[in-house]
Amino acid sequence: MKNKTIQEVFTPPAAHMVGDGFKVHNFFPGGNKIGIQRMSPFFLMDYNAKTYLPPSDKPRGVGVHPHRGFETVTIAYHGKVAHHDSAGNSGVIGEGDVQWMTAGSGVLHKEYHEKAFSKAGGDFQMVQLWVNLPAKDKMHAPKYQEITRANMGVYAIDDKGSVVEVIAGKYKDVTGAASTFTPVELYTVKLKKNAVADFSLPEHYNTGLLIIEGNVVINGDTKAPESNFVLFNNDGEDFTIEASEDAVVLLLSGEPINERIFAYGPFLMNSREEIEQAYSDYNLGKFGYLEED
Repeated sequence: MKNKTIQEVFTPPAAHMVGDGFKVHNFFPGGNKIGIQRMSPFFLMDYNAKTYLPPSDKPRGVGVHPHRGFETVTIAYHGKVAHHDSAGNSGVIGEGDVQWMTAGSGVLHKEYHEKAFSKAGGDFQMVQLWVNLPAKDKMHAPKYQEITRANMGVYAIDDKGSVVEVIAGKYKDVTGAASTFTPVELYTVKLKKNAVADFSLPEHYNTGLLIIEGNVVINGDTKAPESNFVLFNNDGEDFTIEASEDAVVLLLSGEPINERIFAYGPFLMNSREEIEQAYSDYNLGKFGYLEED
């Protein structure tokens, strides 16, 4: 099979605050030349690089806000995040865990640092993805998947601790716990120094890597440093990741949704009219009720 080649390795764009709790690098759609369709079905990727947070009696985070037309996926690498939404779902995730919220037809939610973590302080490191929904599923009933590290599919690459944690999709014979509306492959790849992992993904899938920790070499010749994002061309299936030192890599790949995107604020729809309807429904209270802390 032909190797996937690399379109570009992106350095992290300038960070900005989301609420008062998340200092993020937005790799796409706003922070680089990647655009709104290039990583479809993934629409947005915010990366909160590892940051030490001092103790705080008041948990930092993002207050109540609406979403419609997509899913939010939050992956915890350090620290703990709590979630509540107007569909009655709540949960706390820590290192290695994932929250997968389907906003669908509309939901209010809030996300913030878990109270005990806030009081103690510590390292905080997270990724949030917005995963688009196809037009036929944009008004699906909201739902919530809490995927803990304990119930995640894990493939052992070697006997030294190198693993692929499968959040969604399938790596070799290991299947991820997340249910998805379109084909999505989402893995956390943890490699010990000099370990090599091989991957094979469909040529037409949009594929990228976020280097969470360490430094890696792709296909034996392209270096990708910590906090950089690797964007592949759609021209092959196979590639390898080799760890120059102990490394953690988030791999995201999926079948593109070839539909018009109309995004505005917290809504991701297919037309201006649908965005206007979303705001109307939100203002009429049709997304339910959720109390601020």
